[in-house]
Amino acid sequence: MTAETHDPTPTSSSIPRNPGRLDLGMRATLVFPNREIVERYYVPLIYTACRTCYSELAPDDIFERAVDGRITPEKQRELIGRVIESGHGSTIEHVVFTFAITGVSRTLSHQLVRHRVGVAFDQQSQRYVSYKKGASTMLPATIAEADPQLRHQYEEQVEGALELYSELLEAGVPGEDARFVFPNATRTNLVMTANLRALIHMSGLRLCTMAQWEIRRLFQLIRHEVFAVSPFLGSFLAPKCVPLGYCDEAANRDEHCPIRPHKDRVLAAWADRAGRTRSDHPGTGET
Repeated sequence: MTAETHDPTPTSSSIPRNPGRLDLGMRATLVFPNREIVERYYVPLIYTACRTCYSELAPDDIFERAVDGRITPEKQRELIGRVIESGHGSTIEHVVFTFAITGVSRTLSHQLVRHRVGVAFDQQSQRYVSYKKGASTMLPATIAEADPQLRHQYEEQVEGALELYSELLEAGVPGEDARFVFPNATRTNLVMTANLRALIHMSGLRLCTMAQWEIRRLFQLIRHEVFAVSPFLGSFLAPKCVPLGYCDEAANRDEHCPIRPHKDRVLAAWADRAGRTRSDHPGTGET
């Protein structure tokens, strides 16, 4: 009997391996707020925004009651959870989270800064910062684990670009022009501040298994940081299919990602059920 062979090459329909299995050299550190601020003020502030919509009390009165414990934390979280799940997102725009993001590639940062509503960025300047070989670039896992010759070619190209960059600087070419040789693998640092509504939206897109591996890993780290200061608020940072109850990604129509059924199957099941209901009760159909 011949041994069964296994082709390690991933197919187009396979689920990308979790990027958390590798140390990619990136970090996302929550610099504000800390746990005390979140527990003492953030949850009461969100609760105040939620309750103000349905109360005759003044907002400052509601906030004072929430902070001093006259309204229990459990009651506050219960209302907040219902409001967030209902999609009333303005109530969670009143609190923000600031992250120090380091060691990500320019490939990632170009994706990240496409998020514009409810988020602010400041990024390391390639005009004023000098870059060196080695730690200044990102090595994707697929290339690290590829044929050694291919990996060598990749590293040679990246190192060659940085060597040319250094030579251009030494020749008196301004950094703002020398940087034109940089590859997308070049690492960068950012400060990002986002309100909770934006953070939930961004996480919904970027924690999805369809997301690019590097930015998916970044949002795994971001979720971990938020969860550390508030497991309650951190629990809302999830792939978008979790609150939706279905997957709406066209690339997942074959349901190779099993987290939630695809929208097509959900709608087909609903249509089938509606059709059977009309058949069983013909008098309820449209006229």
